[in-house]
Amino acid sequence: QVQLVESGGGSVQAGGSLRLSCVVGGYAYSQHCMGWFRQAPGREREGVAVIGGDGRPSYADSVKGRFTISRDTAKNTLYLQMNSLKPEDTAMYYCAADDPLRYCSGTYSRIDEYKYWGQGTQVTVSS
Repeated sequence: QVQLVESGGGSVQAGGSLRLSCVVGGYAYSQHCMGWFRQAPGREREGVAVIGGDGRPSYADSVKGRFTISRDTAKNTLYLQMNSLKPEDTAMYYCAADDPLRYCSGTYSRIDEYKYWGQGTQVTVSS
C-alpha cells in the first residue's frame, strides 16, 4: 500500500522560506516520477515541480529560481525547498507519485500521470 505523508507547511510572510517534506512508504519512488502540486481556493490543482526517475527536475515557470525539488533515497523522503515566497504561492500543497505501470514524462504539467496522493499541507504567505 502506497502512503505519502506531507509535512512542513505553515504561515510565513512574503520573502520567507519553507521546506516541505513527503515521506514515502510502499513505493519504489527512486525509480519513478514524483512531484509537488498545489491547489488554491477556487482554482484547479496545478503542477509545481516534479522529479523523474533519472533525477531530472521540472518546474513551473512561476516557481523557477525560487523552489527546489529533491529527494533523499535513504530516508524515502521527497522535499520542496521554497524560497522568496509570494502571496500567490498560498495553496494546499500535495505530494504525488506516478502510476508505476505507465510512462512518466517527468514534466510538471502532466498531473494526469500521478496516481498516488498525500493528504496535503497548507502553505499561507502573507504580504
